[in-house]
Amino acid sequence: MLTSTKKSFSAKELQRQLGHKNYDAICALLHKLRMAMGTRDARYTLSGVLELDEGFFSTERQAEEKQQPQKRGRGSQKKSKVLVMAESTPVAEGEQKGQSRKVNHIKMLVIEDLKSETIDNQVVKNVSTTSEIDSDNSTSYTNLKKLVAQHRPQVIRKEDIGKVLPWVHIAISNAKRMILNTFHDVKPEYLQSYLNEFCYTFNRRYFGERQFDRLLVAGVAYKNEFRYHIR
Repeated sequence: MLTSTKKSFSAKELQRQLGHKNYDAICALLHKLRMAMGTRDARYTLSGVLELDEGFFSTERQAEEKQQPQKRGRGSQKKSKVLVMAESTPVAEGEQKGQSRKVNHIKMLVIEDLKSETIDNQVVKNVSTTSEIDSDNSTSYTNLKKLVAQHRPQVIRKEDIGKVLPWVHIAISNAKRMILNTFHDVKPEYLQSYLNEFCYTFNRRYFGERQFDRLLVAGVAYKNEFRYHIR
């Protein structure tokens, strides 16, 4: 079911379709499958020309934060920070059919903060040193020129960001829609699990029925250390 649709399945929906009595067992099963997806994608590094930006996903507030005044904008307690990277090759002017760039693989990684050190660590782990990165001129990206072959930061007007960095923002928008339509709200500690599923499916969007076999292989290939805690 996970590999046969672009949309995800909530544990409640899967429990209903399987006629299973134990919700916690179904929830644990889904998260183990999503962890296998993330583990498989973590084996690969992005390369070539990349788009890089951050997204902010709405998640449930922590219990201790509910008593505090809610902040607005980037610092909101309801916003989890996600680093988004997409292999995005510019398309020749005569070959353009809609987007000015052609997307290949993507990665979406939940991060604690937007410090340059945090961004640097994720780029080192997930991006080839021969890559070229296009981004805005955020101070979070000041060290990227030392980590890859070329970094091209730009001052991007808000109305132009979808043109300059189209695929990271398409990915962010589609991932948010998937989560909102399926789960309504998620806990911050499980956000990466849902993003694993989104990226895994996106990166294999042309596999068709082979997606099932690939996920089956991934599911048995790794020692799954996920622990689902019933609360």
